Amino acid sequence: MGLNDDTHTALDQSGVTGGPDGPDSGLPTPGGQPGPIGGGDIAGGLDGQGGGEPGSTSAPVPSGLPQGAFVAKTVIAVDGPAGSGKSSVSRAAARALGFGYQDTGAAYRALAWHALQQGVDLDDPSAVLASWDTFDYAIGTDPDEYFVRVGDTDVTEAIRTPDVTAAVAHIAKLPEVRERLVQLFRQVMRKADGQGIITEGRDITTVVAPDAEVRILLTADESVRMARRSAEVTTQSAAETSAALARRDAADAKVVDFMNAADGVTTLDSTDLDFDQTVQAVVDLARAATH
Repeated sequence: MGLNDDTHTALDQSGVTGGPDGPDSGLPTPGGQPGPIGGGDIAGGLDGQGGGEPGSTSAPVPSGLPQGAFVAKTVIAVDGPAGSGKSSVSRAAARALGFGYQDTGAAYRALAWHALQQGVDLDDPSAVLASWDTFDYAIGTDPDEYFVRVGDTDVTEAIRTPDVTAAVAHIAKLPEVRERLVQLFRQVMRKADGQGIITEGRDITTVVAPDAEVRILLTADESVRMARRSAEVTTQSAAETSAALARRDAADAKVVDFMNAADGVTTLDSTDLDFDQTVQAVVDLARAATH
């Protein structure tokens, strides 16, 4: 089994709400099952104005906690380059631990998809930012019921197309977009049910969740990452997929260092590990930190 065999599939969305159901106390109830996070009220709400934390709708961080702090749950932060297996490994590890799971890359992709649907000029930063005002985002944090939705549209599969992949770089390079999405990711982590959540993406260990109990840089040799991504993407040739991965890494590297572990971050090189071994390594790190 390869590192990317665990594909994203739209599943039952029953019980999903369109947005937060009131002020976020930041105090999730431990022991529940991970569930969906609705983003209906998020659109236009990440401007840093008002009494809440920038990135919340009406949801201040509990008093006395530092920026980025999370309450009553274990946070496992996973960084890494494209093709390293972050999503599939993190999702499987979350399932094994009984934790929630957040794919932060899905939000970048969903915003790119939304901008394309709106006919936004991706080379115009102000137009991209304006598209945020109508970005109604929701994601399922149960690893067994993963979905991504924009408004009433399930975009779980649509955000994985080559067109969206190509558009993501235009979205991710904008500091204002990254700042708003960081706050959205923190809101998802605070609101998700369960005793823990694995959040994966890029700059997770240093920017999104620098205070996570476990911080992991999941990586692999470039040739291995390209082979894994080529096996995952069936709509492009291996050469096209490899070129797209290289372009994505090069573009993102201008914004964030995702190839070198920061202080306190554990590097997990999966070059010579199979999928199950890589998942077990993440699970072992999580259990060692929480027992």
